[in-house]
Amino acid sequence: MTDLSGRVALVTGGTRGIGLATARALVEAGATVVLTGRDEARAKEAAASVGASGLALDVTDAKAVSTVVRGVAKEHGKLDIVVANAGIMEDALLGMIKEELVDTTLSTNVAGTLHTVQAAARAMLRKKTGSIVVLASIVGEHGSAGQTVYAASKAAVANIARSAAKELGRSGIRVNAVAPGVIETDLTAGLSEDAKAENAGKTPLGRLGRAEEVANAIRFLVSDEASFITGQVLGVDGGLVL
Repeated sequence: MTDLSGRVALVTGGTRGIGLATARALVEAGATVVLTGRDEARAKEAAASVGASGLALDVTDAKAVSTVVRGVAKEHGKLDIVVANAGIMEDALLGMIKEELVDTTLSTNVAGTLHTVQAAARAMLRKKTGSIVVLASIVGEHGSAGQTVYAASKAAVANIARSAAKELGRSGIRVNAVAPGVIETDLTAGLSEDAKAENAGKTPLGRLGRAEEVANAIRFLVSDEASFITGQVLGVDGGLVL
């Protein structure tokens, strides 16, 4: 198993799904992990379930993100790993897209990720080392009917990773993205059984993905085994997009 002993990690949006699975995977690899969520009580409860620490954080608040990141780095003396997982997904056909949906999605998925990467870079630049992973999506890479706003936001997230990687590489900081396919989490819980079966049927591996499988990819990307990998968008989709 990947050894992350002595590493300090922060996972945003870590109270459920891929975020919680990632926090668990990093703890199991030996890292000291802090996870965040909008609700403090829920964040602490989720953290306790995987052996991490929990904090409240709204990633749309740039000052709050900066405060939390600086606080974690100060408390532990460093910050080695940041996983910008916090995000939302709401579907709407073009004719039904409301301004509120656009504002909420872009402020959370795009601005929230940017705030997190920016704060992480500032903390990591002091020691000139670190690894950042952001959560993109195959929808952001290839589009999807009824998900125009979400697709746009995740395309932006992927390019935050690519651009930040080019900027931060010479400072010893790696930035990558994972692009999950259809994963069995709370975000996809609303899909009908027919829709799940249809997606599974389109996937060469013949099933939906699990949060733990995305978390394992993230754990690899933040580890020394991936020391020469940066600026990449890794699809974790069972071959759905080939």
